[in-house]
Amino acid sequence: MVTDIKQLPEAGDLVIATVKEVTGHGAYVALDEYQDLTAFLHVSEIATGWIRNIERYVRPKQKTVLKVIRVDKSRVEVDLSLKQVSREERKSKLIEVKKSEKASAFMHMIKTKTNMSDEKIIELQDLVLQKFDYLYDMFEAVAFKGIDSIKSLDISEEVRSAIADESKKIQIPSVEIRGVIELNINEPHGVEMIKNVLSSAELDKNNTSIEISYIAAPRYRIIAKAENYKIAEKVLNNAVEKISNSVGKKVGLFNFIREDSKKNKR
Repeated sequence: MVTDIKQLPEAGDLVIATVKEVTGHGAYVALDEYQDLTAFLHVSEIATGWIRNIERYVRPKQKTVLKVIRVDKSRVEVDLSLKQVSREERKSKLIEVKKSEKASAFMHMIKTKTNMSDEKIIELQDLVLQKFDYLYDMFEAVAFKGIDSIKSLDISEEVRSAIADESKKIQIPSVEIRGVIELNINEPHGVEMIKNVLSSAELDKNNTSIEISYIAAPRYRIIAKAENYKIAEKVLNNAVEKISNSVGKKVGLFNFIREDSKKNKR
């Protein structure tokens, strides 16, 4: 199965390690992302202060996030630290590993669907990594921006289609910003005019949308959906402004009331 494997870590890198053996001086671990390369975690780098029992912090077969503090490439020796890993760094690394595992599963499905050989799937991986830092980044780009985000990659339509299918498995985070528009047009055919104005403000493009629904005259609910609040705020303001400008001086009543926001996944 395809993975993002590197030959040797660099000082400062965060790594996933499996504890192999605990001694009085520290722990020997296997680096999961580096073909189980053996590295050492000295007792002084496990925690601050005096440590009575090392296994309170690391135990055999345990997986943990560690920081590389020294690499001797000539002797292939790697020293690690646990105490220098912050909570945010640990969280970030675990997310990175989870994404790598998902990308590996996606690539395996693409290989199966397209009957690609091992050599061809490796060629595809190398091609992707020329454009993206990680394999998962490609799938995420397609999930967010569509298949055109990889149109520069020299791949067949069959493989492109398989990538698009696998990218659909990624849940795109989204937020909602809601509001109520009070709108009334004091002119003949005012109701039809309102429908046209509101319809022209609706949007569904690039993972952002504006949905408008009828509540009760003269009130209409408007919902902006996007991947983050900044984008949602922008599309909502644009829609409200468009409605206001479209109606202009014909408005007998125009008012916008903001409601609570909502975060979800889609």
